[in-house]
Amino acid sequence: MKAYDYVIVGAGLYGAVFAREAVKKGKKVLVIDKRPNIAGNVYTEQIEGIHVHKYGAHIFHTNNKKVWDYVTSFAEFNRFTNSPVANYKGELYSLPFNMYTFNKMWGVVTPEEAAAKIEEQRQAAGITEPKNLEEQAISLVGTDIYEKLIKGYTQKQWGRPCTELPSFIIRRLPVRLTFDNNYFNALYQGIPVGGYTKMVANMLDGIEVELGVDYLEKKEYYDSLGEKIVYTGPIDAYFAYTLGTLEYRSVRFETEVLDKPNFQGNAAVNYTDAETPWTRIIEHKWFEFGKDENGQDLPKTVISREYSSEWKPGDEPYYPVNDEKNGKLYEEYKKLAEKENDVIFGGRLGEYKYYDMDAVIAAALDMSERELR
Repeated sequence: MKAYDYVIVGAGLYGAVFAREAVKKGKKVLVIDKRPNIAGNVYTEQIEGIHVHKYGAHIFHTNNKKVWDYVTSFAEFNRFTNSPVANYKGELYSLPFNMYTFNKMWGVVTPEEAAAKIEEQRQAAGITEPKNLEEQAISLVGTDIYEKLIKGYTQKQWGRPCTELPSFIIRRLPVRLTFDNNYFNALYQGIPVGGYTKMVANMLDGIEVELGVDYLEKKEYYDSLGEKIVYTGPIDAYFAYTLGTLEYRSVRFETEVLDKPNFQGNAAVNYTDAETPWTRIIEHKWFEFGKDENGQDLPKTVISREYSSEWKPGDEPYYPVNDEKNGKLYEEYKKLAEKENDVIFGGRLGEYKYYDMDAVIAAALDMSERELR
């Protein structure tokens, strides 16, 4: 008999959900993480009374009632609605693309006029079957919006021309012929009151956690402790990159505390021109309406500039580069993973998949239901 039924590698959402479900079933669990904190990329730390999203902005949104009921059993959520602003060389536009955007761009007033303008530009571009991101974007919103609000931002984010990116990346772009400023078409949306770290701490309550330990450096030791391993790290790292390295985009953050109550008046402002080096600025206090826990206005503010970069070993991997080459390589790693009988691979890095938070939680719940029957 080993000391634990499951050793879970990674204290992010996937690992925390699986751990909680396993403990509910009477299993003995150890959670380890190489970071000094729990909560993975949704980790929030408090600075000047503000919950700062250390690894980039995370806004919870879902249509999945089962997932919503699950997360709200560990945290109360506020009513935050994601309404980003696009800044193109000082011109401000609404994101998602909606009637406010179309009115500012073209002076149109009715949905019919906006639809006609998009159709006119799509016809002029002569696109029937979009073959790449640029063609997909133009067919959705026309040339003007693509040139001002999509092209520069996307090329900064992915480090490649839009003509070299697959069309599916932008297919879920919200385009609305209404004045609805809510970016997400989701039934449920918000931010956990008290921050994501508090929510994940509630998930891990009473569960043994070791932080600051690298599973891959002490693999034999941790494998000897658990009947099974739940691994949420990079799948190629698990196999020591034997087939090659999967590619990611990484993000660098420059965070500043400002001695003023308001910097940009919105949680997220995207800088869509190619010349501005950062992709967006997050002003964290607006995720919680600029208030502290007692509903008092906060006198200072914290901003984070985000810079997208090509990932290299040692960097934090954020977005899988889901192109054909990386997709084929992942399939080869997946075949190796399927031969590891006592290892479950899960999460964004373990499955090399761009997952929204609700999808990570749904996947962890699904896996735990199948595993813990």
